[in-house]
Amino acid sequence: MRYADGPTAQGGILVGAAPPRVWELVTDIGLPARLSPELHRVEWLGGAVAPAVGARFAGFNRHPVAGEWRTVSQIVEFDAERVFGWAVLDADGRFGDPADDLADRMATWRFELSPQADGTLVRQSVRIGPGRSGVSPWIERMPEREEELVARRLDELRTGIGATLAGIKALAERGPEADRPGG
Repeated sequence: MRYADGPTAQGGILVGAAPPRVWELVTDIGLPARLSPELHRVEWLGGAVAPAVGARFAGFNRHPVAGEWRTVSQIVEFDAERVFGWAVLDADGRFGDPADDLADRMATWRFELSPQADGTLVRQSVRIGPGRSGVSPWIERMPEREEELVARRLDELRTGIGATLAGIKALAERGPEADRPGG
């Protein structure tokens, strides 16, 4: 798969909790920073304090090869207890020219919830591109290895998705008290 194809990674998990509880977790922008191997911190931007279409937040990332960088994400989908999605922008120009236009997004992330008889099916997905991202400089250095580089990045993203989904499941099934420090 080539970067220009908009490759995706996804995962899903059945959570033994009702959609309102799971929704509370997936829309907590700070939760992935507790669970992800790459995202380490987030903060709301522009006066936003809660998720809504158009709200923005910064994400602070760390990768053993790419180093550290900040992204700006803008919420692009918000359908209560169903879909939460955001576009990731390279607003600081870490991987090319600064990008603040959604058309130049580095990636698009999405949670989708489906009620089930025994809980909530949670799917998380990411589509990389079309804008430049951390894999872009590597592809430029080694164009003959593009498919391998993209596949490796998708594997890393799947690992992060798996960790996030497992964490959501554990927290949701333990109840709201699990969200508190030491809970």
